[in-house]
Amino acid sequence: MGLKIPQPNENPNMRGRYRPWRVAMVIMSTTCALLPCRRVLTDDQVTTSVESTGKRPNVVVILTDDLGFSDLGCYGSEIETPHLDALASDGLRFSQFYNTAKCHSSRVSLLTGQYCIAAGDTAMSHAVTSAEVLGNGGYFTAMTGKWHLKREPTDFGFNRYFGHLSGACNFFKGDKTFRLNGDGWQVPDSGFYTTVANVDFSLKFLKDARNSGKPWYLYVAFNAPHAPLHALPADYAKYKGKYDEGWDVVRAARVAKQKNIGLLPKDLKASPRPEHLPAWKTMETWRQRYEANRMTTLAAMIDRVDQEVGRLVEDLRANGELDNTLILFVSDNGACPYDRRKPLLDVEPTNGDIALADSTGWSWARNSPFRYYKQNQFEGGIATPAIVHWPAGLKTASGEIVHEPAHLIDVLPTLADIARCEIPQSWSDRQLRPVSGVSLKPVFDGDSLGRRTPIHLLFSDDRGLRDGEWKAVSFRREAWELYNIAKDRTELNNLAEAEPERLQKMIDTWTEMTKTVLHASPKSYATTIDAKLPHRHQEWTNFDGGPGPASGKPNRLKGRRGPANRIRARKNTKLTIVDGELRLEFSGDDPGIAMDLRGRDMPVGPYRLTFRLQGGTKGGGELFYTTDLKTILPKGERIEFSVDADGKWHDIDLRLPTKQRIYQLRLDVGEGVSKAIVSGLTLLDSAGKRVITWAQPKNDK
Repeated sequence: MGLKIPQPNENPNMRGRYRPWRVAMVIMSTTCALLPCRRVLTDDQVTTSVESTGKRPNVVVILTDDLGFSDLGCYGSEIETPHLDALASDGLRFSQFYNTAKCHSSRVSLLTGQYCIAAGDTAMSHAVTSAEVLGNGGYFTAMTGKWHLKREPTDFGFNRYFGHLSGACNFFKGDKTFRLNGDGWQVPDSGFYTTVANVDFSLKFLKDARNSGKPWYLYVAFNAPHAPLHALPADYAKYKGKYDEGWDVVRAARVAKQKNIGLLPKDLKASPRPEHLPAWKTMETWRQRYEANRMTTLAAMIDRVDQEVGRLVEDLRANGELDNTLILFVSDNGACPYDRRKPLLDVEPTNGDIALADSTGWSWARNSPFRYYKQNQFEGGIATPAIVHWPAGLKTASGEIVHEPAHLIDVLPTLADIARCEIPQSWSDRQLRPVSGVSLKPVFDGDSLGRRTPIHLLFSDDRGLRDGEWKAVSFRREAWELYNIAKDRTELNNLAEAEPERLQKMIDTWTEMTKTVLHASPKSYATTIDAKLPHRHQEWTNFDGGPGPASGKPNRLKGRRGPANRIRARKNTKLTIVDGELRLEFSGDDPGIAMDLRGRDMPVGPYRLTFRLQGGTKGGGELFYTTDLKTILPKGERIEFSVDADGKWHDIDLRLPTKQRIYQLRLDVGEGVSKAIVSGLTLLDSAGKRVITWAQPKNDK
């Protein structure tokens, strides 16, 4: 017996002979299209192959990045994803599987079974990872792809790791955060594309796993289709011209398909095009051409993910272990609306020198039929395609669609349950908090999940609570809204005024969970503000601007911006300078401060960066710096340091070992919602002489 999927494109890494695999379980992140049902094992056969033999399954977790709810064929898309569609047809899909609406927090929840803040945010100082749990239980563990958390995967239980530590990178050129088993790894000058490389190394690690004689756990975290938008030439050519009809037509077709395949109710009312998006036909010709190009690139990137999944699945099948492989395929958040580059016309982003930005309009279409986007706790931000494939273990019918809510926090408990590994109650150097997720095995057995605790939703100022058929949600800390999801999945009929008591009870539950389960700071549950309708965000596409340069190269700053000692607050960071102290308030993902030295005469290194620190986020602080004019932060060199976050002042002394001059600095001491004070931030040269001090205290001037 075996899954019948189209043969993937030939790859040199697929040639040769492979040893037979042990029992395998794969967990993936994205979505699929519905194909005709294939044969699955009967209950008796399942008992024989899994329970009677006592063999534990291997595990593969595959996560995609910024994939929209409708981006796979089996979730309504026109994009060709036959390998994922075949997995869904043979397995099951969830129609209400949730993530956290954001990259790093979803990774924390998937790995730890906890809400991000409860786990200790990116430091994961109050949690253990699935790699540690399964590794303790005798598994060989490996990871490829995007990390986006503190330290490195090899510090959190993974025996093997290839990928980038950064939150995003050039698909063709990579960045300086690439690691191979804890050591720096140089990206080749040519012939490199991250999506392909992730599976190349996955197959290499699986050879090591087989040689170990242990069951194995593989976590593949694709950085596609996250920006910068880059596609391989052949994939790009496949979709060129297919999106000229625009997002209104494509979205309508996706919604119709979602209903036809049974993913959504026939009578569901799709959310209308929002006020901040124009109708396709009303836009200028140049913008239609530009927007079509962006979706062409996105489709090509998603198609490539499917092709690489096909390579991995083919390897499982060739080794005779696909039937006992559990596959869970999910995404970290909905499609991204943040448009952070000027329009580039008549370019093909098929190399590392040209890149396009995300599109708000196409994000709306890709999140069909829902409202809003990545970071928002509305369904468009948190609903992910989720596919489970495990012929030897699933007792559900082929192609079944599960409509019960589930969440990424359920992944770790599920893996521990199926692999028969214990989740520890204590861990060296960490103060563990309870896992909030539940095992999905009852669903795999054809039963109800029976979730008793509401699903808590929070990123930065965006809030939500899913409790049974009801959902309360707040857009960027604005007034709470209330929806009956069972009748109104697309959140069109706000019942806040009609059901004030129900809403208040849900707000109280959300607040109590924020305090006692997440252990979040008071800012996380601060009083809401009046709604500003229609909802807007400053980084959504501005349709009033004109096109950018036709060269395809981003506009880069040359020289300084303002004074040579200028310091800049990064996103989600509020910077106030009081009496020479840098007072920082962090409100979300990837905060920090940056210092630009490109317009200043500088000595060559090595250097030291010294300062005093109070507060921040417990765990690893980070310093990034660049040694050439081409590299843009956070690419460059990276130094980790300890942050105690105990309310006391601590002296920090960081050594920058480079013998070249530096051009930019970035300092990160917090994550999520937190505060910090930095005093006496000073750069010293190799002789210990002060080069520059940013906002030095008055008594030291």
